[in-house]
Amino acid sequence: MCNLGNKEEMEAAAAALAAKPVIRVAAICGSVRKASFNRGLIRCAIELCNESIPGMEIEHVDIELLPFCNPDLEIDGKCPPLVEAFRQKILEADSILFASPEYNYSIPAPLKNAMDWASRPPNVWADKPAAVVSAAGGSGGSRAQYHLRQVGVFLDLHFINKPELFIKAFEPPMKFDSDGNLIDPEKKEQLKRVLLSLQAFTHRLSHRS
Repeated sequence: MCNLGNKEEMEAAAAALAAKPVIRVAAICGSVRKASFNRGLIRCAIELCNESIPGMEIEHVDIELLPFCNPDLEIDGKCPPLVEAFRQKILEADSILFASPEYNYSIPAPLKNAMDWASRPPNVWADKPAAVVSAAGGSGGSRAQYHLRQVGVFLDLHFINKPELFIKAFEPPMKFDSDGNLIDPEKKEQLKRVLLSLQAFTHRLSHRS
């Protein structure tokens, strides 16, 4: 359960961060379904940044058309063009936002495929700050999140620890509309706190480099 008592502190921190360089976030959805709740989380994150988080810009990087990861497709050290374009988006980003459902206690195949492609030498995930949110049945995607964090250990991704956001998508009150848009005000606020934490963590890591 998120602590709602530090709202003022988080917003004050956001105002202080506004004077710092803009954080460019690559957002990746683990689901390729058109009305995916997790795509809806990314759309909401983009709206939140545009409306109330100065100094942070999010771009949804689509992974749907990436071919299956296969080193045989690499020619002269280069991946297929779609893969190279995807890898470049990750390389240029300051941090990563994952939004993913849970499939069979783990992350969906399209997301694992994207992570494998971007890990081909040179690993473009390395030293990126990251955050993960999820909307799913059951536990709200907790097992997928923890499995993703485990994969991130080997890839040298640095995930924020808190706050966590697991949305139990099918429990009342209704969290999403029929198009997959997040409509629950409390969950929007929790998502905003994840983004503020990622923003602050990204700045903190950049000062160490």
